[in-house]
Amino acid sequence: MPHVSCSTRICYVVPCFKMTSPYFMQSRSVVTRIPGCRPAASLGSKLNRRRNVDPVPSVAVKVEVEEARISEQTPSSAPLSTGGCHELLQHAPVQPKTEADTLPLSSHRRRRRQLKVEYDKDEGVAPVKTGHWEPPDWKKQLEFIREMRRSRDAPVDNMGAEKCYDTGAPAHVRRFQVLVSLMLSSQTKDQVTAAAMQKLRAHGCTVENILNTDDETLGKLVYPVGFWRTKVKYLKLTSAMLQKEFGGDIPKSVEELVRLPGVGPKMAHLAMDIAWDQVSGIGVDTHVHRISNRLGWLRKPTKNPEETRKALEEWLPRELWSEINWLLVGFGQQLCLPVNPLCSVCLNQHSCPSAHKNSPTKRPKARSPRSPDPTSSLKIKTESGQNSAAKDDRTKEESLPTPVSPTRQRRRLKTKVNY
Repeated sequence: MPHVSCSTRICYVVPCFKMTSPYFMQSRSVVTRIPGCRPAASLGSKLNRRRNVDPVPSVAVKVEVEEARISEQTPSSAPLSTGGCHELLQHAPVQPKTEADTLPLSSHRRRRRQLKVEYDKDEGVAPVKTGHWEPPDWKKQLEFIREMRRSRDAPVDNMGAEKCYDTGAPAHVRRFQVLVSLMLSSQTKDQVTAAAMQKLRAHGCTVENILNTDDETLGKLVYPVGFWRTKVKYLKLTSAMLQKEFGGDIPKSVEELVRLPGVGPKMAHLAMDIAWDQVSGIGVDTHVHRISNRLGWLRKPTKNPEETRKALEEWLPRELWSEINWLLVGFGQQLCLPVNPLCSVCLNQHSCPSAHKNSPTKRPKARSPRSPDPTSSLKIKTESGQNSAAKDDRTKEESLPTPVSPTRQRRRLKTKVNY
């Protein structure tokens, strides 16, 4: 093939970068013409590195064809000056679009890896313990209470709710009698409750008999328990509810037991333990409430038995919930009395924070009508003293003889003589 010469000499070819803008959708090459350069040698050497083919004939033909086509399309273009370098954009062969060209810009970027945050472990620092709170020396105090209650001779041991039902009755009747004994024990001593239950059992302590008994007869049977009139009404309403909703038996859950008239949380938990043999909570009465506060078994003092129950259940092990009521009730009936507790014979006198302290006496408020006015008491005392002094003077005056004048004495003597 003969050598092809061009009017302009091609020095080198620089490929331009592919642009992602819509204005630059095709790849182009920049052809730079510089005078004084050898076209064949430089072009062949450049293209020989990129493509392993013979570059001289084909490149020269392509350059000539492209120049002819450009000159035909732009006839009015200005002639190239011979004194400087001119750059000419030359279209390269169009390449088909690949999948990389059609992907969005964000897909060309490297995907971010998910970072895993890890914290350095402080080997020298010990972890903070978040154990539950419990009172100090409570195990030792509990063992002392068990030792003091070893004889089992308190009223609750012989006349409590566990001893008040008829052992020979059917199961549902025994459970009903346990519930009745718990309802009667509120604000009442165990001795009075046991006597009332004995009379009820002789009369027939079943749901049907309670409903068929009039209020007057039922009141005579439960008298003298505390609030016996109110408890008679509760017994009637509870019996009717048990017959209608539970078939004459008592409920088997605390939620349903509390719905019964006259049944509170303490009675419900004790009924679940005694009647159904299920530990659902701690039965807290006045004795358990008082002794728990005295021993310091609560994180902060409580005001009622329900608050005491919740506070005890937070830390006391569940296997002790059934035993704690029996222990503390008998301990409160014999030693830890409400007034003047026997701290001198208690084994916990050295660890109990309330040991050897007098029980607070109930005093009327300063502005209550029962509280006497100190000034009025003084007035009453002074008036009573004055009245008593006046009475004493009167009695003395009456006892002393009245003085008689001498003339009066002579007249009396004359009258006597005349008679």
